[in-house]
Amino acid sequence: MLVQQILASKGSGQVITVTPETSVADVTLVLSKYRIGSVVVSADGKAAAGILSERDIVRAMAMHGADIINDPASKHMTSKLVTCALGATADQVLKTMTDKRFRHMPVVEGGELVGIVTIGDVVKARMTELAMEKDALEGMIMGY
Repeated sequence: MLVQQILASKGSGQVITVTPETSVADVTLVLSKYRIGSVVVSADGKAAAGILSERDIVRAMAMHGADIINDPASKHMTSKLVTCALGATADQVLKTMTDKRFRHMPVVEGGELVGIVTIGDVVKARMTELAMEKDALEGMIMGY
């Protein structure tokens, strides 16, 4: 299954972004409001400058204290983004997420942010694929 298919199955193509200047406090409100684990940091909503996750915020608080809540998102975001394209396979994305130990991957096409996939999205897609393969094999064995 391709990332393009995973995004289509998710429905809304909306990617929640914040500007680099958005305070960490406001980022936490966005994460809570949308019930998500990370936001893409983007000055224009199109080009991804970084990503800020719940884990990033917790680590920053552990290292620097609660005052980081007033810092801009850009101070604590991951700026060396690992992204994928619409044509990437679920297996490729899952391997990258597992190897690099993160749960959210921005999807970028032609330099523009077009979506975000989570490890849950990719696992669900793989499980769907495996179920279809199982049904096809059972059908072949049973003769229909």
